[in-house]
Amino acid sequence: MKINDLLHKIYGTKPNDGNLQPKEALAYGIAGFGQNFICTIIGSYLTIFMTDALLFGSAEKGTVFKSITGAMAVAFLMLGTRIFDALNDPIMGSIVDRTRTKWGKCRPYLKWTAIPIAVMTIICFLPFFPAKTKSTFVMISVIYVIWSVVYTIVDVPYWGLSTCMTNDTVVRGNMLTVTRLLCTLGAGIVTVGVPIITGAVTAKYKYTADDISEIMSQFGVDSETAMTYIDTVKPQFIQANADTLKWTYFICALVFTLLAVPMFFYGFKNTKERFTSTDNPTSLWHNLGLLFKNKELLLVVLSGILGGARMVYTYTGGLYFAKYVLKQEGWYSLITLLVVPGGLVASLLVPWMTKKFTKKWAYIYVHILGAVVMFAMYFIGYDKPWKLIVCAVGLVLLGIPQGVNNIITYAMIGDTVEYLEWKTGERGEGICFAMQTLINKVGMAVGAFVGVFSYDWAGINPAATMAITPDGEKIMWNVLVLSGAISMVGTIIPMLFYTITEKKQKQMVEEIAARKANAK
Repeated sequence: MKINDLLHKIYGTKPNDGNLQPKEALAYGIAGFGQNFICTIIGSYLTIFMTDALLFGSAEKGTVFKSITGAMAVAFLMLGTRIFDALNDPIMGSIVDRTRTKWGKCRPYLKWTAIPIAVMTIICFLPFFPAKTKSTFVMISVIYVIWSVVYTIVDVPYWGLSTCMTNDTVVRGNMLTVTRLLCTLGAGIVTVGVPIITGAVTAKYKYTADDISEIMSQFGVDSETAMTYIDTVKPQFIQANADTLKWTYFICALVFTLLAVPMFFYGFKNTKERFTSTDNPTSLWHNLGLLFKNKELLLVVLSGILGGARMVYTYTGGLYFAKYVLKQEGWYSLITLLVVPGGLVASLLVPWMTKKFTKKWAYIYVHILGAVVMFAMYFIGYDKPWKLIVCAVGLVLLGIPQGVNNIITYAMIGDTVEYLEWKTGERGEGICFAMQTLINKVGMAVGAFVGVFSYDWAGINPAATMAITPDGEKIMWNVLVLSGAISMVGTIIPMLFYTITEKKQKQMVEEIAARKANAK
């Protein structure tokens, strides 16, 4: 079988029929692959860059503001900026719906914003910021807010573009399946690679229980005296560790953004918009009003918001857990890798699952599985080797709801675009897919906040010889796992009221086409 024939089979397309072709679908996915380089380097590592490289992770109050610790200041920055960013999505969606260019309404943003988002990403990790000062915190905060606005300008139209390329729900679902696999691969490369690099380059600055035992044996002292000795000589190591982290994160950000930029341009050049509104553009307030007429979309959005903490262990919290509880940040790479097999299998099975159960029930079933697994992990714990093995199996299973969610929510929102057009005569791709990016950003906000909250509540101090106590380890585990389990349950409830089926979507598309034919 020729490669082109295989791609037609994968995407469900037909050769030379004037509709979506595999080359376009692949170009769309490649743009998403590059986009996730940028999204992941910020979403997973800007927080730890601030706490461990810029040393805002101090457990002492007054690091930035008098009444809270440096870690909680970072947590509120991440939460506040992401919520602000999410609220911008409907505005950007309205701007997209008002855009009229020779390239279409969504595609041009891939071209216009590739360089700005790359520049802002690199600036976020500049290694020249002085550590642990209020002015640095303010500068990083302003830069991060600007980054979030620029990212919104590219993210909303990118996902809206999928409904402009095809109105066939099966083909669109297949395209989104492949695209989400590529996005997951892009995110995975960053997630797995960066901790391995940072762990390797900072290993010489870390003290372990074996190092303390060696000092005790060499000088014939007790553990308290050995730790006092380490505290006496370690300040230069703390600063050297922080400086090394600064430059390592900066270089990683530079490399990944430079790789991402050409992919944005490739996606712009090789895609085509076929289904866009040519009516006169409407106002922001009118577009916001469309959201409240699209009750099916609102149910998807509510489900996504309630599920914001379901994958918190794959965000900053998981990295902190690996670094301070498992004592090796490289284990974070393993945590994320364990999720991949289940997510990959689930992603490949999404077309079959939606045909067998419908999108709605496939989504519900996998999140029931996720809730059961996370509650089991919570009660089993992590403090013995056999328990870690069980939790490793649990992580593989948790890849299933992650993989299905990453694809089906985009497909369901695509269906709600047709629902809105069927109901009101207006498509509103931009405003509808702005809700998908809102869901993603709420998830990133909750993930970052819960992760840093667990860091602070556990009493972690990166400048301490023993950065976390046994009680602190339990606190971090409880916060990360229990919040995820509860969130898995929360995401199911709104979807019980979702009514769009594959049959109904097909009927809506046929009625829309008939109306347009009659109008002509």
